Amino acid sequence: MVLRYISVDEYLAAEVVSEAKHEYVNGGAHPAAGGRNAHNLIATNFLGALHVRLRGRTARVYNSDTKIRVNLVSGQRFYYPDGSVICRPNPQTDSFQDRPSVIAEVLSRKTRRIDEGEKKDAYLTIPSLSAYLLIEQEIAAVTVYRRAEDGFRREVHSGLDATIPLSEVETELPLAELYESVELLPEPESDPAA
Repeated sequence: MVLRYISVDEYLAAEVVSEAKHEYVNGGAHPAAGGRNAHNLIATNFLGALHVRLRGRTARVYNSDTKIRVNLVSGQRFYYPDGSVICRPNPQTDSFQDRPSVIAEVLSRKTRRIDEGEKKDAYLTIPSLSAYLLIEQEIAAVTVYRRAEDGFRREVHSGLDATIPLSEVETELPLAELYESVELLPEPESDPAA
């Protein structure tokens, strides 16, 4: 099967009217992965916890319908993270954001390799990014890649009593809120939506 190259303009125009979400990498559009109810609950908890904490501030939390544009030497990419915090937003007429401060991805068997590899490598090139959160579904644990003077440093926060400091946006994220009402169970081996 031969894939046709799609320009950024073609991709953005098609995505606005598409019923399904697609991520854009190297001239190709690929369907964005769906998730189990646990995945969606964790993502919703991320949004809810940060929405309350950021209310009245310039920083805003965005859901998984907001694309993040990544400008690489090899070209532009567009990803749909599970959540993001934007302090300097693009115009509301745009369908993407360029300057995220925080990006969150909820991990699953199906997305782990891309979230921990391709997406992480791309996201960490964004000059405005301060923290990239990789959120586990089966255990209460979050790996954070936080910007430091010498690059990004990896931190792990685990247990429901842990709290992730997000000083970059002057708040914090308790894991108890992130995992509220989530049953921490192994993903089914044959789960097609994992």
